[in-house]
Amino acid sequence: MPAENILLGEGRGFEIAQDRPGPGRIHHCMWLIGLAERSLTRVCLRTKQRVAFDKAVSEQSVTRERIAEARIMIEQSRLLTLHAAHMMDTVGNKDAKAEIAMIKVAAPNMAEKVVNWAIQAFGGGEPVTISASRAYATARLLRLADDPDAVHRDQLARLEMRRQEQTSDRGGVHWAAPRPTTRAPRPTSSSPLR
Repeated sequence: MPAENILLGEGRGFEIAQDRPGPGRIHHCMWLIGLAERSLTRVCLRTKQRVAFDKAVSEQSVTRERIAEARIMIEQSRLLTLHAAHMMDTVGNKDAKAEIAMIKVAAPNMAEKVVNWAIQAFGGGEPVTISASRAYATARLLRLADDPDAVHRDQLARLEMRRQEQTSDRGGVHWAAPRPTTRAPRPTSSSPLR
């Protein structure tokens, strides 16, 4: 290969390849958020129709709890994804590594859990569970597509450790042996706290 065709320098091809996955990971996370939204919509519609123990499944407390928890997790993933995209736009992919790693763990785990709850809400034998099982398989696959969760968690932990070390070097929080504390005097009988 001619020297003028080499980007960044010899032996730096992996570095170039690693710079590109950020936008793709954002795309995967947005797709998974949409998948979870569709699953939650189906759960809300289906559980109104399905009856168990003489009342609609939507009236069951476990169903309501899962619907609420799903909404919380979807919004958390959505906001974290928007934040990661903002960081990529403002500081670049390299400095947004932590945010990208966070969404790569959070969004697929969220989608997998929401879709799993959807499958359970539909019950066995329903035709819609076929599309739900495909959605579950997709969410699970995307936990591996851009490296397994463990890789992103490891990278995030290393970045966080480095950040904390820098904070401590600047006079941030230091976790040292606890200082002896003195007890406050006990209130006397004339105290208004009695």
